[in-house]
Amino acid sequence: MCGRIEVLLSGMQSTLDNLFEQPLTIQDNLDLRPTDPITTLSHRQGKIISSQQRWGIQPDWSKKLIINAQAETVSQKPTFSSAFAQHRCIIPCSGWFEWRQEPTTDLLSLDQELANGADTPPISSQQQKHKYRFSHAGNKPLFMAGVMYPDQQQVVTLTIKPNTKCAQYHHRMPLFIASTQINHWLTQPVDNLSELINPLPEHWIKITDSTQI
Repeated sequence: MCGRIEVLLSGMQSTLDNLFEQPLTIQDNLDLRPTDPITTLSHRQGKIISSQQRWGIQPDWSKKLIINAQAETVSQKPTFSSAFAQHRCIIPCSGWFEWRQEPTTDLLSLDQELANGADTPPISSQQQKHKYRFSHAGNKPLFMAGVMYPDQQQVVTLTIKPNTKCAQYHHRMPLFIASTQINHWLTQPVDNLSELINPLPEHWIKITDSTQI
């Protein structure tokens, strides 16, 4: 699941200016976390407007914060269906992060094994979480899909079954809307949205090991 988002305006400004008629207020956050304020774009009174929402909701029935909803079933779930029908939004971002457990490499032990004539490095049984940054391969903005709860100034992001490339890191990935489909996503009836519920093509995504960042 997507639990960290990167918003770096400097790399998105020119694209956003070309896409939208009016200036948008977007705040940088290189490590945006649940409950942080997040800039959303929604359609109201014939134009796209920006607003600040807090990431995550906690309904009375839930013991924990809910930050994501499954795009495949969001229209059917009572918690999300009304927001999906009336308050869809997009979240401009420059990337997102996932973690994956991987074997650790002890460099000192590796050097000793090789010095002793080992042909292959020893396999470690210890695991370490590696942090990976996912971004657009062409360094373009990504437009993450979400649903808002305007009365509470809250937002939930949508996830989808990943493409093969992203599936190596997590069993879900964010749902993104192509820039040419933003107006369609924000304004069309729910029944006309199924064609947008698809993962990004693999060649659009660049993955970088950000463990030390």
